[in-house]
Amino acid sequence: MSQENSENAEKDLTQENVINESEETVNEGIASAEELTQEEKLKEELAKEKDKFLRLFAEFENYKKRTSKERIDLFKTANQEVLQAMLPVLDDFDRAMAQISKTEDEVMLKGVELIHNKLKDTLVSKGLELVDIKIGDDFNADYAEAITQIPAPSEDLKGKVVDVVEKGYKLGEKIIRFPKVVIGN
Repeated sequence: MSQENSENAEKDLTQENVINESEETVNEGIASAEELTQEEKLKEELAKEKDKFLRLFAEFENYKKRTSKERIDLFKTANQEVLQAMLPVLDDFDRAMAQISKTEDEVMLKGVELIHNKLKDTLVSKGLELVDIKIGDDFNADYAEAITQIPAPSEDLKGKVVDVVEKGYKLGEKIIRFPKVVIGN
């Protein structure tokens, strides 16, 4: 019996060792799984922070580009208000030139012409350009303002500019005053 007891005791010990070893491997597996999940958590956090950083960096780059573009546009159109205020003066000068050219006083015509050209050259040097619309051009609402429609004097002027009432001007690429035109229908 003692031999049976010793054999049973050995079996119990080996079973306990197996159970203990399997518990240890399970515990080690759990510990390694916890470490792995901890490592994975850190990797996920790092990936999130990298993504957040890249998005913030891209947003900042877009901000820099947008503000520099706005600054350039501001410099281009800084004179816009002054130039717009000068346009009626330029219109009056054009009308005066038309009337003075009808007179026979050459000296006065020459003097007014010099002043008129100097004013035009100064405005052009500041970026003012004439919007080129002529009689017979197709009407485009993006570049001209129709103030009225009249019966077309000929068939080929239907839907086209019949008369330019007021000149239009642009500053750079931006139209600051649309030309006022009459359209034939």
